[in-house]
This record gives sequence, structure tokens and C-alpha cells, in this order.
Amino acid sequence: MNAIAQIKSRLHHNAYVCKDLEEMRQFYEEIIGYRLVATWAERTDLFGKMRTYAHCFFDIGDGSSLAFFQFADADDAAEFGPELQPSGFRHLAMKVDQETQDAIKARLDAAGYFESGQAYPLNHGYCWSLYCFDPSGLLVEWTVDHEDVEQINADKAANAHEDLRKWLSGDHTPNNEQFHR
Repeated sequence: MNAIAQIKSRLHHNAYVCKDLEEMRQFYEEIIGYRLVATWAERTDLFGKMRTYAHCFFDIGDGSSLAFFQFADADDAAEFGPELQPSGFRHLAMKVDQETQDAIKARLDAAGYFESGQAYPLNHGYCWSLYCFDPSGLLVEWTVDHEDVEQINADKAANAHEDLRKWLSGDHTPNNEQFHR
């Protein structure tokens, strides 16, 4: 196998369609604390039709953003989304420190997200996670790494291909010692 050099990059943005940009702004800016850094209104020919939409960018703290689109035309909105059905597996995960996670948790709690079942914590062993469904149904995770994350990651990297080979061959034995005690 030829070795491919590891590329150097960071996420620019991750984009989703929503029904209500103001509802998204309130959630991401006022509850979570991600600053709205751009709102672009556009009209362009996309997929054989002139489409009018706006999209907002929320800086997640490292220069990358979450972006949300809202279409002016109901037919466009129906065609492109939001198609998200709540799922605990399709999600975005943001790495944060403990203080940030605690502050987000407190704001979500004050806004009633835990009481309504829209937010929950989970200990994965290698990290502690705080999950919340946003107003569009997207599951967002804020994670704090275990204090030994560098060693945990090095151990997992050393066996990643072998672990995948085992899984694909039918050996579905859990290998997360921190989580499955």
C-alpha cells in the first residue's frame, strides 16, 4: 500500500438546511454561545432552477463554522430539507474544555432541554459528552476528552486496522475497555 501524506486542514463549515434561521440564531447564539459571524442572502441557479436562500454562519471558536440555510420558496425548502430525523448516531461533535461544557449544560438546563429529553450526557470512557438536539433536529455533541486521551488515542491508532479487520470478519466483541467494564 502506498503511503499518502497526511493532509493539513481544518473544517471550514458544516452546513444544514433549517426552517427558521431566527430560531437557529437564538439557539446557537443565545443558548450555546456560538457567535453569528455572517449572513449571506443569495439567488443563484442551482440544479436547474433559480433558488433564493439565506445562510448563517456561527463560529464554533476555532474559525470553523456551523452554517444553516433557509430557502425563500416553499418548494425549494421541501426539496432540500431539513430532512433530519432525530438520531443519536448522525451528529456533529465539538471538542470543548470542561468549563465550556459545564456552561453549555447550565444554559441548556435553564432553557428546559434536559427536562424535555432534548439533551443528555454520556460517558464514553475516552471522553464525556453532552448531547442536544437543536431546533432543526440536528444532534450536536460537546465533548471533553479523558485526561489520558493522548495515550488512549495512541493505543487505538496502533490497532485501528486490526480492530476494523476483526469487526468486518464478524468479531463484534466490544473493545472499549473504558466504556465496557
